[in-house]
Amino acid sequence: MSRMQEQRYELKYWITEDTAVRVREYVQQHLLIDPFSVGQPNFSYPVHSLYLDSEGLDTYWHTVNGNKNRFKLRLRYYDDRPNSPVFFEIKRRLNNIILKERGGVKKKYVADILGGQLAEREQLLSPNSDTDLFAIHHFQELMSRLCARPMLHIAYLREAYEKDGDNSVRVTMDRQVLTAPHHLPTIKVKSENPFNVFGPTVILELKFTDRFPTWFNELVQVFSCTLTGAAKYAYGIEQRGTEWARQRLPQPDPTAMD
Repeated sequence: MSRMQEQRYELKYWITEDTAVRVREYVQQHLLIDPFSVGQPNFSYPVHSLYLDSEGLDTYWHTVNGNKNRFKLRLRYYDDRPNSPVFFEIKRRLNNIILKERGGVKKKYVADILGGQLAEREQLLSPNSDTDLFAIHHFQELMSRLCARPMLHIAYLREAYEKDGDNSVRVTMDRQVLTAPHHLPTIKVKSENPFNVFGPTVILELKFTDRFPTWFNELVQVFSCTLTGAAKYAYGIEQRGTEWARQRLPQPDPTAMD
């Protein structure tokens, strides 16, 4: 069952590891540890994303320029086991509000869907879900319109906490955000010579679907957190450069037009 919130607020802060340990103790007074964090080293589980973009890096430039109605296209997964799911996600931002659409796909069909084959119900994790099918078709429509292809693999470790009974209030801390160019429609969990986007900094995210919790305000004040941006995809390209992101992209065959 999908636990994704289709619409919520996300506020991001950069903090040190020492502060993160103290934030952990504070948050544990209000939220439960995410089930995926239980039993993990440092309470953190691996998260992987494969971001798609055009050759001109349109979604990157839309983020840098702060364009309205901008979106990102990404695949979200958690390991490279053949039977684990892959989620096709459209992520939009409107000020601090995040809007998401996503649908889960069986891993063996990822390359076909990225290659332009229209997704079919039997390829989905939930074949009877009209919502999932619509989300994936919408993803493919945007991918086609943008001429988007796989661009960057991003991996990090996530420590997460959420409200008892649902995840309408959620706190995450992301560490070791690694990124590298990846232009094939394949699922990978390790990259050669990845770039550490934020160094030793921990990315704290406060997420909520309705009212800003009072204790969130207390947390920000107690730990002197300053609101900032932390777009993993865009920030990595900003530091390494657009040519780095596009390196090894297959070039069009000039003889193909003959």
